[in-house]
Amino acid sequence: MIEVREGDRAAAFAVPFEVYPRDSAYVSPMRADLDRYLDPARNPLVTEGHGRLRLFTAHRDGRPVGRIVASIHDASNARHGQRQGRFGFFDCADDPEAAAALLGRVEGWARERGMAEVAGNFNLTAMQQVGVLTDGFGGTPYTDMVWSPPHVARLLAANGYAPTFPMTTHEADLTTLDPGILLGERQRAILSDPDYRFVPITRRGIKTRLAEARLVLNDGFDQNPMFVPTTEAEFSFQAGEMMWVLDPRIAVMVHHRGRPAGVVICIPDLNPLMRATRGRVGLTTPWHFLRHRLNRKRAVIVFYSVARELHGRGLNGAMLHKVTSALKAAGYTRLGITWIADENASSLRQMEKIGARPLHRLHLFRKDVTAP
Repeated sequence: MIEVREGDRAAAFAVPFEVYPRDSAYVSPMRADLDRYLDPARNPLVTEGHGRLRLFTAHRDGRPVGRIVASIHDASNARHGQRQGRFGFFDCADDPEAAAALLGRVEGWARERGMAEVAGNFNLTAMQQVGVLTDGFGGTPYTDMVWSPPHVARLLAANGYAPTFPMTTHEADLTTLDPGILLGERQRAILSDPDYRFVPITRRGIKTRLAEARLVLNDGFDQNPMFVPTTEAEFSFQAGEMMWVLDPRIAVMVHHRGRPAGVVICIPDLNPLMRATRGRVGLTTPWHFLRHRLNRKRAVIVFYSVARELHGRGLNGAMLHKVTSALKAAGYTRLGITWIADENASSLRQMEKIGARPLHRLHLFRKDVTAP
């Protein structure tokens, strides 16, 4: 017998630890982070009036066996002319009854609010973790990458959800990469042009740099599918604690004639630390954190963006040259790149240039919910 509860954030955190093997590739966010993401009183998606969310957990004999978050991004629907409800944070045992109960609650909640379809995973926006894993289950995920076991996609299909919007994450072997392959005539011209200034992102200046990064992100991604410009509160909510994990050697901001023009947000991969702590802060956390800092070899590019007026001029390649050169000099050996849509041909070409291999295959899963 399945019981569905609303708003039980403690149970939501516990679900993956209850239903996935300890040696699975799943990495939990910190409990405090998951708690604030799912708290409507703290998440700017809700507090700024851009959207709504509702948490559901499934319990069998009192044990949490599944979780899902229903959400509506009103600002996204208005911008893209949709009536789309969303699901996110969908983790579940290989339990058809539990999955059907959770998805049914999401569909009913969305339909009652006038939505015509449900799609996901969105955790909780297109600028956070997105997608459901459909291949590459053995690949070790990096920070900000989704991982789920094969049965999650099967459960969605069994409940009438169809895969759409294919995406791929990537991994590059820095030990064999020659950053010079990213330098063509345009990139060399940028590196020697005094109108371009490469500015490191340091802890002392991080507030200013992150404000600039948000402006470049909003401008550079403006025409991308699903994108909604992030507000100052939303960006800070997602990235405000970055100063504690920042390695100033490997992230870069570019100014062009004194204005923010390009950014690469690259950070050390935190997943080894998250896995070691199992998402909880305890007495051993400082020891795990120190051990991670001393032994980190993996980094991840969370996003990179170029202002639209400079698209097609080679700035992406110049920035990646700078970042990959810095990564190698700092002793990193692996670089992860978060999801890139199949339709993003220019970013996929950059992955080919650096010899990055596909790590995970992901899709959004969509269902029409106009009829009960």
